[in-house]
This record gives sequence, structure tokens and C-alpha cells, in this order.
Amino acid sequence: MKKISVDKKEITIVPNMNRVMLRPFRIDKDRTHGLVKRILALSEEEAQTKYESVLEEFDHRHRRFEETVLINYDRIRQVVGLETEPSRAHQLLIGSFFTHEYSIEAAALFNPSVVWHPDQSGVPEGSKRFALSLRATGEGHISSIIFRTGIFDEQGNVTIDEDSEFSTAPIQYNEVRLSRKFIIKKVAEIGLGELTNDPLIEQLPERFTLGELKGLVQSDSRFEDHVMLSTALVSLLSANYEMVFAEDTSLSERVIFPYAAREMNGMEDARFVELEDEDGTSRYYATYTAYSGMLIFPQLLETDDFITFRVRTLAGKGAQNKGMALFPRRINGQYAMLGRQDGENIYIMFSDDLYIWRESQLLIEPQQTWEFIQMGNCGSPIETPDGWLVLSHGVGPMRKYCLGIFLLDLHDPTRVIGRLPYPLMYAEGEEREGYVPNVVYTCGALCLGNQLFIPYAKSDYSTGFATVSVSELLAAMIGTREVISNK
Repeated sequence: MKKISVDKKEITIVPNMNRVMLRPFRIDKDRTHGLVKRILALSEEEAQTKYESVLEEFDHRHRRFEETVLINYDRIRQVVGLETEPSRAHQLLIGSFFTHEYSIEAAALFNPSVVWHPDQSGVPEGSKRFALSLRATGEGHISSIIFRTGIFDEQGNVTIDEDSEFSTAPIQYNEVRLSRKFIIKKVAEIGLGELTNDPLIEQLPERFTLGELKGLVQSDSRFEDHVMLSTALVSLLSANYEMVFAEDTSLSERVIFPYAAREMNGMEDARFVELEDEDGTSRYYATYTAYSGMLIFPQLLETDDFITFRVRTLAGKGAQNKGMALFPRRINGQYAMLGRQDGENIYIMFSDDLYIWRESQLLIEPQQTWEFIQMGNCGSPIETPDGWLVLSHGVGPMRKYCLGIFLLDLHDPTRVIGRLPYPLMYAEGEEREGYVPNVVYTCGALCLGNQLFIPYAKSDYSTGFATVSVSELLAAMIGTREVISNK
């Protein structure tokens, strides 16, 4: 059997330890009080001199260095409860003691996802600009989401734009409103009872913020008898928020770093997709796995412009496990999503509500030895005239990860109409060596003309690029245009 030709490009994006961002530096409360006391004991001249040396050493490495330092000072001021406002020199020095540099991609830069960039101005005919998301992993194995941009053309050529010298956090975080319906559904999932018509919840408006919830909890003494419920509600609302980046930053310098408690140990494997709604408007979404250090949670990131992002929690029996991936449009009036609810097989779900996923049905199971351990999707399905192309991964002997691909019926994606019987891609040569050996993986791909553009991770360390002929793929898939599975 003749294998499909995969053109692996020479371009590789490798982790760069020089990419650092400013993060709050935290120590326990007693030590915080002691450190602030020692700093305040310095004379004005000593504080000014020391801060100037800090400024000289670090300011050129960051945007808005002094602004960030003052934000961290303000956080500490509230912790220690300063009775009088210290001098500006002391404020800046205190802030610098509670700020540190974090190398966002020191350990790995992998598991890419890709969408067409919202700005296609100046792009040559036959080419398109893309926005690439990457999982950046740094100290403590904490994963964040970063971006690169580039150009892909119909001949299969790939170029990557030069990235910014800066790595920058959002300048603002905002609360968002959630509906009572969503809250009631989520609370029932975690076993805290049915809240429909509950007098405690009925006091809240139909849509409410974290601040409004906290105000109610503090003012209503009945919550004292429902500590687990109030804690769960606050935790849930805290996991839903909005972040805004400065407009003068480039996409490659924006860093989506864990913010909510349930994602503090990582925002993993974002699967971006541009979802077009029935009215012709579109928005970018990304499912990702939030990791608290103990538990994982499926979350949804959404944006119109890659400047303002919203983070939303997913609810429902179907919103379980890792690797959920949205279809790029509704099907028969409903949103559609792939998942891996049992950790082993690929499932499909449909919902009228983008944030609530109730039921899932088995779509495809491991069939070949190279996928016997487990399967999962590798990004959102890609629409073609012949059906939905779905990249997948399979895990076989020695925990070797390979990429596969299958085809779903365009109008009824519960029907698998084609499936490649052998791996499309696997780690070869130097690709085998990395943080997790013998792995290729991706969180999304794109089609342009007859070219399938696949950014892929090499052994959980770096990121490469490959292209494949779409027509060759379709011709090679067993059962194309015939129903080979109907779950």
C-alpha cells in the first residue's frame, strides 16, 4: 500500500528562555510584613538608589515595567494594611520586591493550534495570514497560551513572522455575567443539590457577576449554613472572566497566563476555531483544559479580535475530560463538538447552548494497533466538499503517539465515511527526542486550496510544520463516500 506523502518543513519553533514576562512574587503573610518593614526602614535616598539600579537592570526587558511594579505594590499595600502612604521611591521598591520575571517557554513550546488571522490586508493572492497558538511551558510546568503569526500559500510554503522581544500580560481583568440557568446546572453537576426555585439563588438577577454574588453572600446570613454552596458558587464565578490586552502590543507578545484558581497549574492544549454563526458573523473560540494542580476542567476561550478574550466554564454531562473541539459552524441548527468523555474513544455532541453540553454519543473507537491505548481528536473538524476532515491521535506500544485522520459526513457527522488505516504522521529521527519522547501532536490544522497545513508538536518540546495533499488524503481513506461506521 502506497503511503501518503507528508512534506515536513525545515522550520521549527523552539523554546526561547529569553522570553520573560513580569509576574507577582508571593511569599507568606508573615514574611511579607517583615520584608515591607525592612524596606520602609531604608532612607529615601537608599530606596531611590536601589530602585534605580533595579530599573536599569530590568526596565528595557519589559513594556510598562514601572506600571506593573506599582500594581504589585498596591496588592501588597492591601495585604499589610499600611497606615500611611510611603514615598514613591519606597512604593516602587516594595513593588519590585514583589515582582519577578517568569520564563514562559523555558521548558517547552508545543501543541499548536491555528486559525486564519482576522487581518488579511497586504497578503498576496493565493496566500493567507494565520494566527498560531502555542502551549508555552515554564518553571513549575505551568502552561500558558501564546501566539505567533505567519503566511501559508496554496503551494504549501510556510513563513513565520518575527516575534516580539516582549512578553506581555493583559492590562485589565473584568468580571463577566453568568445566567442563573447555567449556575444551577453546574451546581447540580458537582452534587450540591437542585437550586431551581431555591430562595437563596432567586434573590440574584437573571444574570449576575462575581461581585454581586459576594455581596449577597456577605449580606444574607442564611449562606452561613451553606458554606459549601457559597464556596462553590464563588469558585465557579471566579473561573469566568474577561481579559484585555493593550492595543499597542503585537499578537506575538500577548500571553494568556493562568488567572483563575482552577487553572493555576496550567491552561493546556487550546484548540482554536473560527465559528461562523447562521447570521454570517463569526467569532474565534478555543476549548482548553484548565488544570488546578489536582483536577482538570474543560473551559472555553472566546475573542473577536485577539485583544479582548473571555473565559467561560462549560457545563453538562458531556463537558468532561480533555480534548473537546468545536465544529466551525452549526449543523442542523445546533452547535457540534467532539470530545473524549471516557478517556479512550472519540465522541460527538450537539447542543443549542454553546456552554452546556448534555449528551454525547460514541463516534469512533481504536481500530489499529498504533491507536489501541486511546484515541482523541487533534483539533476542530475541517470542512471540505467531501466531508469533515478530522485529525486524530492514537497511542500505541511504548506510548508512541501518531497522527491519524478520518472523514465525517458533511450533513450528518455522526457517520464516519472514511478513515486512514495507517498513521498519517509519527515522530522520526530527531523528532523522537524531547520532554515526552516519541510523540507528534497537534491541536488544529487548516486547508488552503488542495493543501492541508498541519502545525505539530515534536515530542512535547518544539513545534514543526507539515503539508499534505487533500485530494491524496481523500483517495487514500478506506470507505470514502461509504458509511463505514454509524454509531
